Amino acid sequence: MNKNDQEFLVQKIRTQYIEKTHTQLDELKELDAKVRRPANVFAGIFGTVSALVMGSGMSMVMTDVGQILNISNPMVVGTVIGLVGMGMAALTYPIYKGVLNSRRKKYASQIMQLSDKIVGKQ
Repeated sequence: MNKNDQEFLVQKIRTQYIEKTHTQLDELKELDAKVRRPANVFAGIFGTVSALVMGSGMSMVMTDVGQILNISNPMVVGTVIGLVGMGMAALTYPIYKGVLNSRRKKYASQIMQLSDKIVGKQ
């Protein structure tokens, strides 16, 4: 290992132990995350639930789960459950965008003020 590589590794290790100062850029990143996180969490959870509902309907149609549950016509019930899951999946993105846009409107002034300070417009 040459001297430049050693210095780079030493510097990399040192930065892990240096106390980091909180900057305005860090604050801007935190605000941006505060805007996006609720929409992302909603989309992940709601999308997962809708996929599970759709899969449950498909399982009822394609396997003998309906007979085990004593459902007289599992084809109809499974199709309805699958369609409900598809509808939920189709609604995930529009609801996500709505949540994201409402959060953007809520925090827009703070983010714009802070970003103006950072780039020096004030």
